[in-house]
Amino acid sequence: MLITDRERLRDDVLAVAELTGNNRASLIPILREVKRKYRGIDNYAMQLIADVLGIHPVEVDAVATFYAFVQPRTEGRFVFRLCRTFSCELAGKESVAKQLERDLGIAFGETTTDGSFTLEWANCMGMCDQGPAMLVNEEVYTRLTPDSVHEIVKEYRNRSERFSSQAAQVSRPAPSPRLIAECDS
Repeated sequence: MLITDRERLRDDVLAVAELTGNNRASLIPILREVKRKYRGIDNYAMQLIADVLGIHPVEVDAVATFYAFVQPRTEGRFVFRLCRTFSCELAGKESVAKQLERDLGIAFGETTTDGSFTLEWANCMGMCDQGPAMLVNEEVYTRLTPDSVHEIVKEYRNRSERFSSQAAQVSRPAPSPRLIAECDS
């Protein structure tokens, strides 16, 4: 039996709702999981979440568009969020920001065309004593310099390439046994 993306999404939403409760308090955990797994939250997902929680879709949209970490827009596989607070500014955020833009080849608020990377500003991460600070998905990096950011981007480029090559291998169909037998004869 073939499971559609919408059925898979429904199963995922129901699973999180079951763990966290079928009420408004589950909204942010469900949005985070949908965003993590699907890299975006489309209108269908918002309607589905509203239906599961018994709330109006406008409430789902209001929460999703208010909180930076669950914005509905589609993001790259790796989301770089650089803190833009005054303390990070004093610690050298601007040179780090310029290095990120150079290394990723995009400006803040953009995603690479291959969907690998998104670059965003973030508000305070609670790392003011260790700035400049950055999150890449769920990993925190502190005391950043242009050189350290260059190495971090290089590591994520390697991860992205490994992921892409693994995905290509998985999507390649296996040769049929009949074809192999014909080649052997």
